[in-house]
Amino acid sequence: MNRVKELYAYREMIFSLVKRDLKGRYKGSALGFLWTFLNPLLQLGVYTMVFSVIMRSGIKDYYLFLFVALIPWIFFSSSLIGGAGCILAQQDMIKKIYFPREVLPVSFVTSQFVNMVLSFIVVFIVLFFSNHKWNLIALFYLPIVMLVEYVFALGVTMITSAVTVYLRDLEYILGIIVMAWQFLTPVMYSIEQVPDEIRWVFSLNPVTYVITSYRQILYYGQVPQLETLLSATIIGVVMLLVGWKVFFHLQKHFVEEL
Repeated sequence: MNRVKELYAYREMIFSLVKRDLKGRYKGSALGFLWTFLNPLLQLGVYTMVFSVIMRSGIKDYYLFLFVALIPWIFFSSSLIGGAGCILAQQDMIKKIYFPREVLPVSFVTSQFVNMVLSFIVVFIVLFFSNHKWNLIALFYLPIVMLVEYVFALGVTMITSAVTVYLRDLEYILGIIVMAWQFLTPVMYSIEQVPDEIRWVFSLNPVTYVITSYRQILYYGQVPQLETLLSATIIGVVMLLVGWKVFFHLQKHFVEEL
């Protein structure tokens, strides 16, 4: 609890780092902040062409089916891959001044989260113009699912960012891990398409519960199943506690390793 209180005391530093990251992300590019919306749209176009035209999925309104899951996945994968190097990227600041080291992964994941929230503006615009069915009660669960994913992503990022300080190769290995993780997560297909004999493997994937909840709310217009939402919440909280514990022990020797 002391670490939580100390982290709260440095909230202005977190806000400052988040603001700097959001401003500097596309600095110098011609389109600038528009890439926040163009990036997911371009990925959506590629995946839709592959799975709707070349490899037909047979799913109605596949672009919507994919879009509502792709945005959360981009947030998670960006947090995992980019967050692994957030300590290394700020090593000069770590060596010169004291602050709770948790500030760095928290600020990085938060900036990715804000980026995801802004990207959801495009999702709602697409849903509106497609005349897709809405369920206002189900939409009330959307902030809960988003918060659960944030908590889970933060826990994983705390582990990867701390371990990368000692094992620099992890930053590159994660690219391969995330690519495999995406194909083992029902982002581009539904969980019902997975053969029954291997579906248990997908039940071990925490992101499966998160993506399924997003899709139930935005694509099917249904309130998330309590079992799915509860599983995602428990896994997210446990991951955050484990991640914070690992980070707390490893951060003691950051300066020597950097």
